[in-house]
Amino acid sequence: MRYQISGKQIDIGAALQTHVKTELDDILSKYAGRPTEAYVVFSKSGHEFVCESVVHLSTGLNAQATGKATEIYAAFDASSEKMDKQLRRYKRRLKDHHKERSQPVELSDAGSYILESRDESDEVEQDSVNAMIVAEMETKIPSLSVGEAVMQMELASAPVLVFRNEKHNGVNVVYRRDDGNIGWIDPRTSG
Repeated sequence: MRYQISGKQIDIGAALQTHVKTELDDILSKYAGRPTEAYVVFSKSGHEFVCESVVHLSTGLNAQATGKATEIYAAFDASSEKMDKQLRRYKRRLKDHHKERSQPVELSDAGSYILESRDESDEVEQDSVNAMIVAEMETKIPSLSVGEAVMQMELASAPVLVFRNEKHNGVNVVYRRDDGNIGWIDPRTSG
């Protein structure tokens, strides 16, 4: 497994890197079969240290956790506790569905755009859409079942996930609704 452990404008020592690798190895050996890589970034926000961790699993799913504390080791410990909890839930769901994915998740290329929002004080006509593209990048759309898509969305703590449905190869969307439930958009056309 590959590790990338870094600090944003702070120096992290070899002892912290060893601690991170050891702890993540322990967590991942319990729950994740074949993790491929882990990214851990430490930063400072005011008087607190922030630790952001992302682990890519061989199934194509990602687990993501953030921890904050006044000491750098405690920030990592908070992040690793969240990661442990997420992976424990992930493993439980896989057992509940009695499904082991034998092949990695297939990924398709797609464009991803960030649009500049305009508020009502701008002198833009209300009838036309004049959003300006701020960032344009490529992203991957995974081919998943609906249950796996919901799991991936929750692991990434994302409000929405676009995916290709394995059943019919159509593009679908799952999202967290305002009432706390999960919504699923399947725009298949009947024909």
